[in-house]
Amino acid sequence: MDSALIQSALVEVLQNIQASSELECPVIGGVTKPIEELPEFDSKIWPVAIGMLSAKLGIDIANDVNIFRKEDSTIALTIDEIVAKVGVLIEAQLVAEPKQANAQ
Repeated sequence: MDSALIQSALVEVLQNIQASSELECPVIGGVTKPIEELPEFDSKIWPVAIGMLSAKLGIDIANDVNIFRKEDSTIALTIDEIVAKVGVLIEAQLVAEPKQANAQ
């Protein structure tokens, strides 16, 4: 899947969450860190955003995957880093799907 499509969907999801929560939404670009720069974007909102992005892109993102932080750390990721992380998840699913189809 094209990274521009992933980024567009991610930005749209984040903007929708901020708007529906009636919170300020700064301009979101490649170096934006949602966890640090979006008001009230915290651990209660991340799962919602991940679910919305998953649905929008038609992919599965496991419940234990936080795309907004580096794995096993508290370091916030930028939009560009999140897009790359989601791209890796999508690629892994595309590789796994043919194997599942062949097993049936």
